[in-house]
Amino acid sequence: MEADFVIVGAGSAGCAIAYRLAEAGSSVLVIEHGGTDAGPFIQMPAALSYPMNMKLYDWGYKTEPEPHLGGRRLATPRGKVIGGSSSINGMVYVRGHARDFDTWAEMGADGWAYADVLPYYKRLENWHSNGHGGDADWRGSDGPLHVARGPRANPLYQAFVDAGAQAGYELTDDYNGEKQEGFGPFEQTVWNGRRWSAANAYLRPALRRENCDLIRGFARKVVLAEGRATGVEIERGGKIEVIHARREVILAASSINSPKLLMLSGIGPAAHLAEHGIDVVADRSGVGQNLQDHLELYLQMAASQPITLYKHWNLISKALIGAQWLFTKTGLGASNQFESCAFVRSQAGVEYPDIQYHFLPMAVRYDGQAAAEGHGFQAHVGPMRSPSRGTVTLASNDPKDAPKILFNYMSHEKDWQDFRTCIRLTREIFAQEAFKPFVRHEIQPGEVVQSDDELDDFIREEVESAYHPCGTAKMGRRDDPMAVVDSETRVIGVDGLRLADSSIFPQITNGNLNAPSIMVGEKAADHILGKTPLPPANDQPWIHPDWQNAQR
Repeated sequence: MEADFVIVGAGSAGCAIAYRLAEAGSSVLVIEHGGTDAGPFIQMPAALSYPMNMKLYDWGYKTEPEPHLGGRRLATPRGKVIGGSSSINGMVYVRGHARDFDTWAEMGADGWAYADVLPYYKRLENWHSNGHGGDADWRGSDGPLHVARGPRANPLYQAFVDAGAQAGYELTDDYNGEKQEGFGPFEQTVWNGRRWSAANAYLRPALRRENCDLIRGFARKVVLAEGRATGVEIERGGKIEVIHARREVILAASSINSPKLLMLSGIGPAAHLAEHGIDVVADRSGVGQNLQDHLELYLQMAASQPITLYKHWNLISKALIGAQWLFTKTGLGASNQFESCAFVRSQAGVEYPDIQYHFLPMAVRYDGQAAAEGHGFQAHVGPMRSPSRGTVTLASNDPKDAPKILFNYMSHEKDWQDFRTCIRLTREIFAQEAFKPFVRHEIQPGEVVQSDDELDDFIREEVESAYHPCGTAKMGRRDDPMAVVDSETRVIGVDGLRLADSSIFPQITNGNLNAPSIMVGEKAADHILGKTPLPPANDQPWIHPDWQNAQR
């Protein structure tokens, strides 16, 4: 069992890497602990709340008690299935803002500025506007990943966009194009009514080649010899064996499991490894540090008309939706229902959006629990650039033990200020004329919750992860003691080992992380193959002309 390249993790980045390496003629083995992604719970877009709450598909991680959230332990879903988290996520497609990647380059990720990554976004995309606007010059048209827009048939989707305009905000017909800032249509990785995961886009085409194979097994550690990665130790069928890499080992196991594997292999903070009796191969202080995420709240409104998705929230309607999807791949089952969104700036002096909205024409949680009030709708809202940082550390030297995850959520006063702003801005949007025909009253947090202290209590009790962990093996220059990989995704201090997934983000990007994770896989593949990177783009993104003085 050996190949030129051994990849750990068949997730968003790992699938893209496997596809490109196999396409180039290299032999590839992909190690994945999770099972098949077949079945309606994953493939039907509207069923998205099921797989992330099923032990079959999710690693089941939870945070340590979060000290600034009253000791709450928050769920940290990560995909344990073919396609990784792209098979259990909300299928929302967001590239991130241009300034995110310029910041990466400023932080030491040379060659990862917006001009450098935009060509890779175009390479990976097969974009479909579905008649809802956008600029094809900014998008890719023949890549493996289908990106589409929902039908936006429910009038609440347009009401949300109209309310944003009435509140004085910008509009955008393509937040993934020239102009992220504004209200407009949302994009989803759905094609022909099915979830278009990294497995569907990349892995299955790669596995059709003779030089790419998938191995079901649990990765225990990277095998190292004289400072070089030579393979991966796995467990399968109750036996431990080694999968050998002739050229390189590539970790793409998520921002939780990749640093865990590094530390189990002797790569990480020396003192922490010593605590667990692990011999130090490379003392890299940054492994498991710099953990970041997006938090969000649901602001829920009771609807005055029975036009929300709640009318389908019963067994008979769900069965009919499921049957229509099963036989035709159409209907409500063929969309994730996130079809309108917004990216806005919280105040004057903020250069680019720092708040994201997902709009949903129903009041419901990610765990599938609907609001008790019946018909309603909600906006998911949260800040994009929290200063809080956390850690992923080992619980023991046993590979089967889950790591300790502590995000240290809401540890800065700015986090509290930002969330109060999010709530107040959202209330202002829902108070606009466009929503007058649809709003009955506020469900959550409730109109009586007004003061800073009252808002903080609500935030502390109700804020949830948006499931965007990243940053735990950040990319940077080799003289940066906290950098774990260099700008070509090589693990610093070890030969023959790369890491390419959301772990390497120096800073979290604006919006959902599936798209930038796939982009990282695409770009890393060129570095692994020794190819000259794609030529930088000359496209200049839109920035509000008076951002220093105007909020909207």
